[in-house]
Amino acid sequence: MVQLLIYLAIVLLIVAVAQLARVFELASALKGGLKNKPTERDNRINGILWMVYLIAFFAFIIWQLLSYGPRMLPEAASDTGVKLDWLFNFNMIIIFIVFVITHVILFYFAFKYYGRDKNRATFFPHNNRLELIWTSVPAAVLAVIIFLGLKLWSEITTPANDKTSEVIEIYTKQFDFTVRYAGADNTLGKANYKLVQGANILGLDSTDTNGCDDKIVKGELHLPLNKEISFKIRSQDVIHSVYFPYHRAQMNSVPGMTTLIHFKPTISTAEMRKKLKNDKFDYWILCNKICGTSHYAMKLMVVVETPEEYSAWLKKQPEFMPKATASLPPAPAAVEPKKEEKGM
Repeated sequence: MVQLLIYLAIVLLIVAVAQLARVFELASALKGGLKNKPTERDNRINGILWMVYLIAFFAFIIWQLLSYGPRMLPEAASDTGVKLDWLFNFNMIIIFIVFVITHVILFYFAFKYYGRDKNRATFFPHNNRLELIWTSVPAAVLAVIIFLGLKLWSEITTPANDKTSEVIEIYTKQFDFTVRYAGADNTLGKANYKLVQGANILGLDSTDTNGCDDKIVKGELHLPLNKEISFKIRSQDVIHSVYFPYHRAQMNSVPGMTTLIHFKPTISTAEMRKKLKNDKFDYWILCNKICGTSHYAMKLMVVVETPEEYSAWLKKQPEFMPKATASLPPAPAAVEPKKEEKGM
């Protein structure tokens, strides 16, 4: 019953407002004014209100930038991440400058050129100077942004120097990540999808001696601090993505090809925990391609530690096929015992 009365009151309020509006229209018509025609006074008030709105609008934007700006992105934890953040901020500064200029002009013109009874707008269909300005200036700015973006993208995705960087493979499949470390020779062994069977989940070629000391790890990825990491990425089934949020790195994992990316971790897990004041913080790899029903659960913990801690951890991981066993010479063929000669 109470709800019915509330609905009825709302309906009656709407009807009353509509009737009041009708009364005002009729009163305006009796005074000789044209129906629904704004007066010069109305236009002047609207122009002033636009300027008030402009001030309030930018005050709100400044408050948002001061309150939420530091929370937009966490601190970059890699060398390329710092460069990407700089490029992102460079883009945002350009966008903000254009945003401010265009909105100030828009609202100021609404204030300065509000409708006056005796004024008429000037119409001109074309202006070569304006066309040249608003075409050439954005084109020049975009050319700079595209050049900087392509330069950084090429730097991140071109092959790294395998002699100085740590070579690590990330292998994706529905719905997990597997990591393969290159071992002491820092060279990954050959692999072929046709060899994927049983325990050989990565399809490694056992005849390639470079793969004997490769180390396969599940459940976590360890990285040495301040050393360049060269990632080689493969997929077994569908397109996945290897995404490092804090390191600002991402590369698609595509079946049938090996994709590359490299960066240098600059903040260890322990250091980031201190910075964030969160002892439970961990870096993660995420798949941000919708790769199937369990896509949401496809992630891998990343541990960034000192080179000494990394080396100690890596030594404990088993090799794919220890060289000591792989390099043994083949066993000699069995020698049949000589038959005893029968006496005469």
